[in-house]
Amino acid sequence: MKINISNEIKFNIMATILVIILAITLTPITFQNDTYYTIKVGESIVNNGIDMQDHLSWHEDLNYTYPHWLYDLMTYVVYSYFGFTGVYVLTCIFSAILAITIYFTNSKICKNNIISFFITFITLFFIRAFIAARAQLVTFILFVLTIYFIEKYLENKNRIYALGLIIIPIVIANIHIAVFPFYFILYLPYIGEYIIAKLMFKLPFSNLKLKHLQKRLKKCEENKRNIKLEKKLKIKIEKSKKSIGNKTTRFKELKSSSFKIKIEENDNVKSLIIVMIISLFTGFLTPLGTNPYTYLVKTMMGNTTAHIKEHAAITLARFPEALIFIAIFIIILTFTKVKIKLSDLFLVGGLTILTIFSQRQFSMLVLLGSFTLSKLVFELISLNPKNQLRQSTNLLEGILFVVVTILICICILRNRIKEKFIDESSYPVLACDFINQNIDIKNSRFYNEYNYGSYMIFRNIPVFIDSRADLYDPKFSHKENDIFMDYINTDNLNTFCEETFEKYQITHIITQNGSSLNNEIRHLNSPIYSEIYKDDNFTIYEYIRN
Repeated sequence: MKINISNEIKFNIMATILVIILAITLTPITFQNDTYYTIKVGESIVNNGIDMQDHLSWHEDLNYTYPHWLYDLMTYVVYSYFGFTGVYVLTCIFSAILAITIYFTNSKICKNNIISFFITFITLFFIRAFIAARAQLVTFILFVLTIYFIEKYLENKNRIYALGLIIIPIVIANIHIAVFPFYFILYLPYIGEYIIAKLMFKLPFSNLKLKHLQKRLKKCEENKRNIKLEKKLKIKIEKSKKSIGNKTTRFKELKSSSFKIKIEENDNVKSLIIVMIISLFTGFLTPLGTNPYTYLVKTMMGNTTAHIKEHAAITLARFPEALIFIAIFIIILTFTKVKIKLSDLFLVGGLTILTIFSQRQFSMLVLLGSFTLSKLVFELISLNPKNQLRQSTNLLEGILFVVVTILICICILRNRIKEKFIDESSYPVLACDFINQNIDIKNSRFYNEYNYGSYMIFRNIPVFIDSRADLYDPKFSHKENDIFMDYINTDNLNTFCEETFEKYQITHIITQNGSSLNNEIRHLNSPIYSEIYKDDNFTIYEYIRN
């Protein structure tokens, strides 16, 4: 007996397979610097628990907040059993889950599988630089599910979605506390639209004035003493009713007119607000104390965000995808009859502003803005019934999608095949071999540069600094010395390097050969710097004091 599978189910199966293939293809084999310290922090948790102390640098008694302890622990467990291959496979799994959630969330929101497939394809390609073995990959999945649960809850008020919305912040508080406050920002566009709808269509202030006039008239009629006042009140009441009627008509016309913004009044938002309030307390369901509520504030008040590349303001020349993505919205809303929901406008507009100030937010703009884009594209196509996309697809279309996806994946894989887990030009692999074999690490203090400190930690070499930037900020470390800024000033040559070396009693320096610090040391040509190791990428000096 043959099983009759509808074209829509066939397309969903095909699209799911294709987006998984694309996600895995886009997952880099070479790890970023954060992955190396993630493994070692997970190992530290196994050995020491979450004791809020750093065990990986040589600085004494630094406070550490363990901002993504659960992800660190999970990554270490996978690495301890399966090595780098296991970590890579885990990242591929998360990438695939992200692709699936984007596709099915788009399908449910815009209700067109073909559009959802193409938007998912574009979204994954645009955020490819953010797909890595980092905790943010898990939070991407959680934020996509947040939008899905909110949209579905507002649609049918199902308690399952409310439960999902309460569970998600608990996971975020343990996976990646830096983005815990961002979870609640996702509620604001819907609440903002609801408040504005109430103000526009219910006219509470005008109604309040009318009720006040009616009460005064009632008292006046009961007393029967001031006929003139009674007449004046009746005239004012009639004017107030007429004004309310005019405003109501005008706002309703505005709602149904060709105005670009659609404002919807959904009373389920009131229940959504209760869900949000309950979720506010989920940040306490973590071994990190109040850090989910304070971590981001401390980070913004500290020095690190101004000097870390991913926190810098976006440069459109470096991120042409951002310009393209924003331009698509502007073109659709300017040159077509398509309307946008006010909540969607708030979401995309807010994320665009965040992206301008911090390039790392570009991932959120594309990821969450893709759902609004799907709605706009579907409405644009629906304006002309003759050109409407069908909800299902035939075999020829399926073959076309497969061919296009495979060709793109082959192009990407041509570069991926050459990759290794560790890029030896960026990380001191051979230099760390030399250190572990020839230097007494326990009695040494290495000065190293920011980008490869995490790899040195992975190789069990205590460091001066690594990419856990908050650890070295006084806002978190509670130390008098601002280790992070001392590094920045030394790296930028604003501080003479020997001042820093003396201040921290440095015994060895490891530098990349082309770095400004290495050039300065070579320019000094001083006998206090004894070159004890050099390869094609890194140099190690022993700092000899008089």
